[in-house]
Amino acid sequence: MTRRFDVLENCRATTPSSGATNTATTTAQQCYIHPVVLFSILDHFLRRNDNQERVIGTLLGVRSDDGRIVEIRSSFAVPHFETEDQVEVDMEHHRTMYTLHKKASAREQIVGWYATGSSLSKYAALIQDFYSREAAPFSAVHLVMDTDLVPAVGAAAHPENCVFLPLPYELQYPDAELSALQTAADSSELGVTGLVSDMEQLEKTIEELHAMLDRVTKYVTNVVDGKEKPNNIVGKSIDKQFAVLFQSHLQDILMVAYLTNLTRAQLNIADRLQRIL
Repeated sequence: MTRRFDVLENCRATTPSSGATNTATTTAQQCYIHPVVLFSILDHFLRRNDNQERVIGTLLGVRSDDGRIVEIRSSFAVPHFETEDQVEVDMEHHRTMYTLHKKASAREQIVGWYATGSSLSKYAALIQDFYSREAAPFSAVHLVMDTDLVPAVGAAAHPENCVFLPLPYELQYPDAELSALQTAADSSELGVTGLVSDMEQLEKTIEELHAMLDRVTKYVTNVVDGKEKPNNIVGKSIDKQFAVLFQSHLQDILMVAYLTNLTRAQLNIADRLQRIL
């Protein structure tokens, strides 16, 4: 089964007297999400206290220069206490965690916040207002993950709330995360899989690379022989990838040559010092 989630963004406060101020001046138009963010949110939800119905946390990532494209790369949990009458968010914990995160990932910044549940909370506007100030001058993105596997989250406006607009989003798979996801997908029906050795992983990667090269070679051969209609986009992509891989291979060779010369020089210095002593 697939869990549903929506990416939302507030555009304005509907009631000036509510006390919420929107400091954002630029709104996002496209959002990219790394899978590790979704797994972190689910892990946070599974580890919640027994009396908690939902959890919230901070989203971190990078933006384009104009702020219209957001890439959500990581997240961390933020403790909060919520009742029918009030909500309390541990702002100090949020700022402490963000300071620690900046030491490890200096480029990542606050881009918004997440919450679990099947609908928008009535306190969403208050929390959104806080994160809008943290993400200023850009608007804060709100990611809502439905952990109950029910219909999609609604984004209707309320008189006392902000107007939340859904954003188009897309999952991005970095190489390291894609390898982990493939390993998880190949696990048995019991959900248990053994860790492969480095040699087995290398062998599997080489086999996949060999299979991809066979498909590309077959396609190019069919196009040259007139058996298949050429596609300019595919042709340009193959040429671009070949140039990138060739350049990368050349850089690897130069690096190996540099390290070899450096090692030889160190051995010569050590040999001369040994003779002097």
